[in-house]
Amino acid sequence: MIPPSVEALSVVVHRARVPVWMPWPLPVGWLFTGVAYAGDDRSGGRATAVACSGPGPLGGMGELLLVAEELGVGLGARYAGIDGPDPGPAICVDKSPQTKLLAAGRPTPLWHVADAPEDRAVFAGEALGLWLWAIVWPEQSGLLLYDEVVLTDLRDVGAEMELLPCGALSPRLLS
Repeated sequence: MIPPSVEALSVVVHRARVPVWMPWPLPVGWLFTGVAYAGDDRSGGRATAVACSGPGPLGGMGELLLVAEELGVGLGARYAGIDGPDPGPAICVDKSPQTKLLAAGRPTPLWHVADAPEDRAVFAGEALGLWLWAIVWPEQSGLLLYDEVVLTDLRDVGAEMELLPCGALSPRLLS
């Protein structure tokens, strides 16, 4: 886990071998609140997690954690509060997805992940051949994902990243 700053985010972006997803632009009133990655300095980040927080769709504060990871890493499952490294049988891809995000310009279906703790809403799907997890606290803030959410891989963003509003470190990254 790395405290939220543009400099810290830049370090993760340069080391990452997987996307560093962020809503772009951030929803009104939302802030970047932290970043984490799994991997090492030699092989690079095999999983990334970006935290954002702001006004929830039903009032109060909401938090969103976006995780991109290679199969079998388990960072998304850890934050989702489920067993195993991948969502696997906890998502039912035989049914229609519960929501779609636009990731790297492509419609990306996400399915609700069953068996997640009741304090959060968890969705997972595939983007660019990797797992994409969207984890939202509190659970009712999951309504945020039913709006048109556009995700950008921060590895593709230039100087605009310098304008990113930063907030206090999300406690969700500490768990």
